[in-house]
Amino acid sequence: MSEPGSVYLRARRGFTLIEIVIVAVIIGLLAVIALPNIDLSRYRIDSAMRSVGTSLQAAQRRAVTRQHDVIVLFDVTAQTIRVHEDANNDQQQDTGELVRAIPMGDQVAIGRGNAPAHPLGAGPVTFTAEVGGVPAVTFHRNGSASGHGGVFVTSRRAINSGGHPEDSRLIEIERATGRVSWWRYLPPSWRREF
Repeated sequence: MSEPGSVYLRARRGFTLIEIVIVAVIIGLLAVIALPNIDLSRYRIDSAMRSVGTSLQAAQRRAVTRQHDVIVLFDVTAQTIRVHEDANNDQQQDTGELVRAIPMGDQVAIGRGNAPAHPLGAGPVTFTAEVGGVPAVTFHRNGSASGHGGVFVTSRRAINSGGHPEDSRLIEIERATGRVSWWRYLPPSWRREF
C-alpha cells in the first residue's frame, strides 16, 4: 500500500504545460494540412447567391408593402446590383427616391463562367427589359415581376481561367408570382437548390 501523500493517490488538478503545448502543435499541424484543401470560392459564391436572392425577395416585398414599383438593375460592367424604389412608377430615378447599390465583391462576378447554358438563357442576365441601357426587372405592387428571367453569379477565377464550371449559380425570377429560385451547376447539369 502507498502512503497517503504518495504520487499515486494525488488527484490531478489540470493539464501540464507540456500537454498543452503538444495539443497546440497537433491542432496547428491539422490546420496546415486542412486549410489548403478548403475551397473558399465556393463559400463566396454561395454567399453572393444568397445575397442577390434575398435582395430580390426583399425588393418584391417592398413593392407589395409600399404599393409602388421597385426596379432591380443588373449592371454587369460595374459588377453591381442597384435596387431603385420607384415611388411614382415612372421608371426614372427622381429626387427623394431610394436607390441602394449592392456590389458583388472582390472574388465574385455577374456572369455564367464556363458552365453550360441554362434553358433560361446563356447571357449573364437573361431579362430582356432594360432601364437606362442596363438589364432590369421590375417588381409591381401585386408582387409580380415585369418578366421571367435570371442573373448568373460566378467566381472571378471561373471568368479569368475559363474553368471551374461548378462555381456558377443562377437566381431565377418567375414573372407571374415574382418567386425567386436558386440554381447551382453541379456537373453535368443545373440543379434547383430551393
